[in-house]
This record gives sequence, C-alpha cells and structure tokens, in this order.
Amino acid sequence: MVSHRPFQRLQPLSLLAQLISRRVDGCLQIVSGSVSWLLYLDEGTLAFATNSIQPFERLNRALDQLSDRVPSLTRFDRAQLRQFETVAGTYPATSADYQAIAWLIGQGLIDRSQAIELIELLAIEVIKPFLSVTEGIYEVIAKPNFLHYPNLCQLDLRPIVERCHSDLKSHSPTIPKAASPDVSIPLPSPVSSAPSTRPLTFTTPQPTQTPDITVPTGSASPHSATATARDQYKIACIDDSPTVLQAISTFLNDSSVSVIMINDPVKALMQVVRSKPDIILLDVGMPNLDGYELCSLLRRHPSFKLTPIIMVTGHTGFIDRAKAKIAGASGYLTKPFTQAELVKTVFRYLE
Repeated sequence: MVSHRPFQRLQPLSLLAQLISRRVDGCLQIVSGSVSWLLYLDEGTLAFATNSIQPFERLNRALDQLSDRVPSLTRFDRAQLRQFETVAGTYPATSADYQAIAWLIGQGLIDRSQAIELIELLAIEVIKPFLSVTEGIYEVIAKPNFLHYPNLCQLDLRPIVERCHSDLKSHSPTIPKAASPDVSIPLPSPVSSAPSTRPLTFTTPQPTQTPDITVPTGSASPHSATATARDQYKIACIDDSPTVLQAISTFLNDSSVSVIMINDPVKALMQVVRSKPDIILLDVGMPNLDGYELCSLLRRHPSFKLTPIIMVTGHTGFIDRAKAKIAGASGYLTKPFTQAELVKTVFRYLE
C-alpha cells in the first residue's frame, strides 16, 4: 500500500470493534514502520489475515502443527510453496500465502476444514503483534477491487482477538486498553443483522430481596429522595422480546420510575425521541437493528447527547465493551443480571 499520509495514532482494538460492528466487506491494509498487515474481511468476519513478517515461515509453522494429524503434509516438498513468493498480480492482489493454501487444497494435500484450521492458526500469529501497534496508516480496499478474494471461511474475529489479547496481557501488563479511536475510519453503512431467537436470561428475584444500593448514612435512598423533586423518572427499555421487557418492568417496579417498553426496533428511535426518557436500556442484538448503531444515532441527536444509555447484552468480551464505548454508551449491563444489579446500575446513572 502506497500512501503519502503521515502516520497517525492507532488503537487496534477500537478499530477492529468498528469493523466487526459495521460488518465491513474489504481488505483492511495497515502500515506501521516497516511492517504491513492485510486483514481480509467478509461482512465483519475474517476471511484471511497476513503480514509482511516472513509469511512463508509462518505458514510452515502452522503446517507443522497440522502435520501430526494430516499425514499428507509430511510427504510433499514444502519448497514447492515458494513458487508463490514471486507471483505478481494486479494491485490489489490476494496475498501469496493464501494462494499457497488454495494450492494445497487443489493438490488434495488438505481439505477445506483443515484449510480453515490453518487460516485460524495464521490469524492468531498475525493479529497478536498487530494489537500492540500504536501508530501507522490504514485504509479499507473494497472487495470488488480484487480479482480473487479469499473465500474459504468466515471466522469470528472476537474469540481470535480475545485470545491474542489475553496472551499479550500475560506477557506484558502494558498492552493498551480499548478506547475510542482518534481518527474514525470511513466505513460502509451497516448491514441489518439476521433475526435471532434468544432465551430469557434474567435471574428471578426472590420475594424478600431488596435492591443492593449503597446509601450514605442518614440519607434517603436515591430514588425516594429525588422523587420529591419530580414525580417520576422515565426509563426507556428497548428490546424485541416482550418477555424481557416485562421482566425489566417488574424488576423496576417502583413509584419513582415509569418504564417505557419499546419492542419494535425499527420504530425505536422515534419512540425514544417522543418520550424523552431520563435513561435508556438498549439491547444490543435485535433483528433489523444493531443496538450499537442505534446508540450512535441517539448520541447524534441534540436531545440525547448527555442521556445515560446502558447497553444490555450477553456478550462479555472486551471487543463488545469497546464497541459500546465507540457508540457512545454510558454503561454496560451483562446478562444474566439480578434485580439488585439492574436497580443499582439504573440509579447510579440517574443520581
């Protein structure tokens, strides 16, 4: 990749979170110092990853890991793979190590499932050093610009990145944490997620349970004290499941709050604008709507620049938390949660 732009600060976790959230199609190309990375993306999933640090030595190491279970890999001359090192193609071109893997499949030396395992091993080795990059230049090359785009697999980036991040943290305590990127990469419009069926994941409250809210000695509870200044707080709950909405409403059964239940994701933005809630509980994974995108839309609306927005999700990875931070969320509530946890979170942001 040739670029005349100066190097800029990079925060790889945040950048990857954006790419996953917006289901980007295309090749992310990064240059930092003398090293370049290529991450071939397919709607936010990973099709292939490589970098310029001895790609064929890396491929050989991955083949060594497979060879115990794939006898055919011990019977061929790996020097044959070097033919792809000198293959020239029209820019942008598919990386030489990917072409070598495709050749292995064509020769019957590995099958597709083994190729996918090989690609995942390579991805871990490629992405791990990328997470430590602090400056560079990058761009996304759209998929249609490639004559042959990697299409053997669609790997979920989250577990790969989380594994790499954990490995790095175990060796160095100074790995940068995810945060909002200094420069936002221009990305395509998001694609609607496919509908999904999600089980109810709340913990049923016991009849004698009381909300676990820390209250200073000699003062009233936060919601009863503020209720004297206003009649009720309005809490908007956005989730496509009526059962989940009813559970939240039951958990927040208090005279000082009014729960606005919104189960139509498509109409959620307009309903929130009309109701002007004091706090918003927003489910992340809804059909026809990405919760992170709705959070971003709300943050751009002048009425909701400071309104607390709590993302509610079953995902606990740092990539998901980075996505929430990028979208402008105030907090993050992980399912399953108890009544005490929900009430404590809500009133912490209402105080």
